[in-house]
Amino acid sequence: MKVKPIILTMGDPAGIGPEIILNCFKDKDVSQLPVIVFGDIKVLSLIKDGIGITGYRLNKINAVEEAIYSSEILNVLDFDNIDMKKYKIGQLSSMCGHGAYEYIISAIQHVKDEKARAVTTAPINKEALHMAGHNFPGHTEIFATQCGTKDYAMHLYDEKLSIIHVSTHVSLEDAIRTLSKDRVKKVIELAYDNMKKILNREPRIAVAGINPHSSENGLFGNQEKNIIIPAIKEMNHLNVVGPIPPDTVFYRGIKGEFDIVVAMYHDQGHIPFKMYAFESGVNTSAGLSVLRTSVDHGTAFDIAGRGIATSISMINAIKLADKLTN
Repeated sequence: MKVKPIILTMGDPAGIGPEIILNCFKDKDVSQLPVIVFGDIKVLSLIKDGIGITGYRLNKINAVEEAIYSSEILNVLDFDNIDMKKYKIGQLSSMCGHGAYEYIISAIQHVKDEKARAVTTAPINKEALHMAGHNFPGHTEIFATQCGTKDYAMHLYDEKLSIIHVSTHVSLEDAIRTLSKDRVKKVIELAYDNMKKILNREPRIAVAGINPHSSENGLFGNQEKNIIIPAIKEMNHLNVVGPIPPDTVFYRGIKGEFDIVVAMYHDQGHIPFKMYAFESGVNTSAGLSVLRTSVDHGTAFDIAGRGIATSISMINAIKLADKLTN
């Protein structure tokens, strides 16, 4: 039986992606998994030597079938798309933006072709991505486009706090304007599906309000009355409650009252999550045909190449991908 690997995309070559991947392979659990890095072996070799990582070697391959799985070997499918004469660690460039995009697209296709079972992504830089002509807000939207779906959501996961978003990379004005009953219902459904896979049981779902104190019966807005409450009522066949005031619902989730919280917009969910699980949290995309997990942090150009970036989020993302596909 052929082994289907988990693909690790290197992310922006100028960011911390290469070093967190290199560091995470020192984790004994990760090193036992069939993983392949999609990236540039010259960049990885430079970073590996520069920060003094030992204990295993890089194995350049041209196809996933060539991989040798061992705790002493990290396989790299080499795209050879970074000009080392132009490459500078921590510097924004269209070259690195395009390189990162190529790793992602190829990884997705490998899963669609059943040559791999999941993708775990290191961080990309959105500005570099746009400089290269790839006008996506982020990873989630690239995956959704390649999978041909509009019904997806960003899900931030930690063992004690899990948050899924009704909207993400839009302005706050647009997040409020485009809020709809159908979208809230869909995200509740995605929350149920994703958390049931993770927990192997029926999840307890809480829905946040969008206004202060969930509007206090219409005193501070009508989105709860007109949109959120009707959506929850139509999903009452699930274990779902709300709307709960946003200033308390995440705390209650951490305390174990709920398994997942439905946040109405990007910062409503991201701020409490990153306050609580900045280093350990995982980003996963709900509703896609290709399983994707990711770190929940950026490229950190300011510290790239110094060997001080933590790999905890990357390790957790790989382990979650393995759990959901094993």
